[in-house]
Amino acid sequence: MNQAMAKLYFRYGAMSSAKTVNLLATAHSYEVQKKKVVVMTPKIDNRWGEGKVKSRAGLHRVADVLLTADTTFPAEMLAGVSCVLVDECQFLDPCVIDRLRYITINSAIPVICYGLRTDFRARLFPAVRRLMEIADNIEEVKTTCTFCNRKATMNLKSVNGAATMVGPTVCLGADELYAPTCYAHFCEKISESSGGGPIDFKAAWEAGDEADSKQAAAGCRVSKLRRQDSEEDSKRPRLGGA
Repeated sequence: MNQAMAKLYFRYGAMSSAKTVNLLATAHSYEVQKKKVVVMTPKIDNRWGEGKVKSRAGLHRVADVLLTADTTFPAEMLAGVSCVLVDECQFLDPCVIDRLRYITINSAIPVICYGLRTDFRARLFPAVRRLMEIADNIEEVKTTCTFCNRKATMNLKSVNGAATMVGPTVCLGADELYAPTCYAHFCEKISESSGGGPIDFKAAWEAGDEADSKQAAAGCRVSKLRRQDSEEDSKRPRLGGA
């Protein structure tokens, strides 16, 4: 075992808790000291344009690596690197979390992941579950509830002004639908919109799994159509070509 093993950090917080600001500030601190950092973000997260890491405060930079389930981290990518910073880590495949863990072991480079802990149904993201299992340090980035001054621990989704736990887990480009809340206000708002009574989290999770499956199937169909269009386009004769 490498005795100089570095640590894997998970810094989580509710929506609008300045997680990306924290990441960008950390990157700046390293770079002021002439130390190299590698900033990574999920390729799927293109809300601000592909490869852009941007905070709601307006600070931004271009990511060095766009992560997919197939991403690996060869030695040349990490040469001279002092720290790896990962934004929106909740959108990653758990296998990528394992590979990031190996960076801390094999290359002795600290990895700091920033992201949400739970979705709008109060359920851990798969990548976050893996981080909770294997991270050395788990730290909370705090913010307050939208409706009171208690600490926000939940992410409330609203559609047309009504709180809801309906829909696929990932809905990029719709940040205005979400608000950080305390647990009490989360339950209050969901109960109000669903006719009162306790929240049936199990039913919401099962419905969410179904919505995610439909979203994934639709994505596969779109990808297949795009490949077919590309193949057909490549077969068309080109004017003016050699």
